[in-house]
Amino acid sequence: MNPTGFEALRDIFGPNGYELKYYPAPGTQPAPFAIICPGGGYSAVMSCIEGKPYAQALNEKGYAAFVLRYRVRNRAGWPAPMLDLARAVRWVLAHAEEYRVKPDGYAVFGSSAGAHLAALFGVPKLGWRHYGLPRPGALVLCYPVITMGALTHAGSRDWLLGKAPAAELAALTSAEQQVTAAYPPTFLWCGTADKTVDPRNSRAMAAALAAHGVPHRFVEYPGVDHGVGLGQGLACKGWLDEAVAFWQQQRGVDHGT
Repeated sequence: MNPTGFEALRDIFGPNGYELKYYPAPGTQPAPFAIICPGGGYSAVMSCIEGKPYAQALNEKGYAAFVLRYRVRNRAGWPAPMLDLARAVRWVLAHAEEYRVKPDGYAVFGSSAGAHLAALFGVPKLGWRHYGLPRPGALVLCYPVITMGALTHAGSRDWLLGKAPAAELAALTSAEQQVTAAYPPTFLWCGTADKTVDPRNSRAMAAALAAHGVPHRFVEYPGVDHGVGLGQGLACKGWLDEAVAFWQQQRGVDHGT
């Protein structure tokens, strides 16, 4: 799906604040749901590439989806985006009957900087547990920004933490340093040709998940660059199918939370 110019312009220059757009599942029965956090380097929320297309693809598979617009640019200072994500999850769970969604085992999808936000939501002391929310059934992290250290995407770090963040804050918001055994099951992927976010971000996260025994799957797709969305025509074109299969495998599994 190719975004329109209007959609792209709104994503870049549109309202800078919390919004949540609902994409209902087909039929009348309650369906599992996903919250989707598009990327944009914490300077934009590129829903036209990493929001609406994901939601529509999930709808086609029978799932409900909600695309989050979180605070960016001069309003992105930590923890503002996390507050927006927690607000979205809380809202959907409180209105599960109205939205016809199953409250258990929800997923959080994120891409690029949106995947950094999703990854931090998986950290109990920063995300789901801190805000009194149930743990996600799965996280899906697409070509993610993971670290706020040397291998970070500088623009994302600058908007989220400032130009010269304290070392303690940078470490706190480096997802690979915050993984514990309570972290949600995670599907993680990147492209080997990513020129925007170093693939070593994803590799470090996969290593941390493995070290703590967190159920996960990590895929590197050859020759794939950054910001490709659903990846039509590329080596990663089936990533969403694989991610949904992983998510559904995890649903209903007791991980001792």
